Parts: sequence; C-alpha cells; structure tokens
Amino acid sequence: MLTMSTQSFEIECKEIHDSWIAGGRNQLVRSLARRNRHERQQIRETYEATYGEDLVKRLQQHQISTGISPNLCAALSLWMIDQHQRDSILVREALGNDQQGGRDTNYNALVEIFASRKSSQILLIKQAYQKKFRVQLDQDIINIEPPHPHQKIVVALMASHKAHHADVNQDIAKSDARRLFETQTSSGIQEAVVLELLTKRSIPQLKLTFSCYKRIYGHDYTKSLKTMNSGEFENALKMVVQCIHNPPNYFAKKLYASIKGWTSSSSDKGALVRVIVSRAEVDMDEIQRVFKKKHGIELRDAISSLVRENHNNPSETSGDYTDFLVALASKSK
Repeated sequence: MLTMSTQSFEIECKEIHDSWIAGGRNQLVRSLARRNRHERQQIRETYEATYGEDLVKRLQQHQISTGISPNLCAALSLWMIDQHQRDSILVREALGNDQQGGRDTNYNALVEIFASRKSSQILLIKQAYQKKFRVQLDQDIINIEPPHPHQKIVVALMASHKAHHADVNQDIAKSDARRLFETQTSSGIQEAVVLELLTKRSIPQLKLTFSCYKRIYGHDYTKSLKTMNSGEFENALKMVVQCIHNPPNYFAKKLYASIKGWTSSSSDKGALVRVIVSRAEVDMDEIQRVFKKKHGIELRDAISSLVRENHNNPSETSGDYTDFLVALASKSK
C-alpha cells in the first residue's frame, strides 16, 4: 500500500466531514476500513487539527445522521483506536455485570483477550484501563461476583506477563506437558498445577507445551480434558487451551457461532465485531482459510448473509455495518 501524503489525509478528512451532512455512510466505510494503523492515526490527527473535533469521540457518541446505525459507529470507533485502548474497552464491556445494568460477565471475551495477547500488550491494556476507567483492571477481575472457574484462569493469565520471556524453551515445555498429564485423575485435574503453569509461562511457551503434549501422548490436551470427568474448571480450560494452541481455528469457530447465532438472544453477538476488529491486522488470512475449510463458505459471504437472514431487525445488521465487517474480514497482511 502506498503511503498517503499530508494532502491526501486532508482530502480524505474533508470527504469524511462532508459525509456527516450528506449521510455518506459508504464514505466512512471506504475511507477507514482500508487504512492501516498508522494511516488511521494520521486521519484522526488531521481531522482534529482541521475541524477541532475528535473523530473517534464523534463516532462513539453516535451524533451523526439518523441513517447511520449505532453498530457501525461502534465498530468504526473501535477500529480507529490503538489495540491496547480497544482491548481495555472490550474488557470493560465484558465486565458488564456491574457496568452495564446487570449483564453477566462475558468470560469468552476476557479469555480471548488475555490468552491471545503478548505480555507487553497485557501491560499496555492494564495501563489504558486504569487511565480510562480510574480503577485497577486486576482488582475488577478479582472482584467479579459470583466467583467462576474462568475467573481463576483469567487472573492467572493476567499475572503471567510478569514472568514472560522472549524465548521459549523446549525442555521446559516437555516437562510442563508431563506435569499436565500427571495432574489428570478420575475426578478431574489438579487446578493448582494448571493455574501455576498459566501464571508462570508466556503464551508462546504454553503453546509449545500443548504441542509437546500432543507429540508425547498422541492427542491434544483438550481431548484428555474431554475424556475425564469434566467439571466447570475443566470445561473453562478447554476454551483457553484452544485459544492459545490454535488461535485461527478458535476464532474461525467463534465467528461461525456468532454469525449463526444472531437470531438467538443467548448468542455472544458481540463476538462478531470483537473478533474481526481485533484480528483484522493479526491473522485474518489464516482465519479466512480455516473458516472456508471448515464450513465451505467464505467468511465475507457468511457475514454478508446476515443482512438477508436478519431482515426482521435490519437496524442491527445494516448493509453499511456488514460492508465494514466484510472489508475487515477480507483483509490480508
């Protein structure tokens, strides 16, 4: 992609500004979806310098023409900010039991964030969270009520950044794989051992451990979890292991469930925009390939089908909203 000039940013910002009056939703989608992180930052800075208004704040406030859906505004605003700031907002939304009128905690979202980010990113998320919400993220997680098995795992993953190292160690991975095997009993697994490993090992090191487990014992660790007398902790751990061991496979599965679940009130509908915006510049190529292989349809086509299948409530899946998600889901590195 060619680098945009200062004049190009100014022209694009004018088109975006003019679109508020003209209701040019397509201009928003075209202008922002195709831009990389640096270009989006430049557009935001140029827009504020030219018009004295923060583009992200305007999107977040939904103070645009009535024809633009809140879903599109929310997705665009998430796309326009840095990843650690985005993650801090997504974490806050996931902790919806206190912040958003009685909603249950979305542990899926919390696990996805803390199991698929680097240690340096986790630290930035904590800093952004404290700056924006004036409270320690660790404390908000620890204070979740009622307690839940996922909560223990998320706390462990959050703490692990303190012990992270850049390099992975094959011998440690083999040793940890054997420890995981030895923790298995007829009544479940030894939680303390698993939580210790999640706390002390980096995500790359844990990924190597799960690979070693498969080589040593001939099957995935998640298969062992499925065959034993699984309780809530084991069920929670399955999801964590899947997310760490094979992120593209996990996120392809998550997207399919979210797309198919739009007509269900119990579906994690937020997963669609959360995953696409978060992974668009990370591993979307791989997610697209896995999605097509598993479900026989292109991800972008599956997302486009939401408009047709959700015709009874078009405000949730407007054409512009799905166009934006399709654009991100079609991105390649």
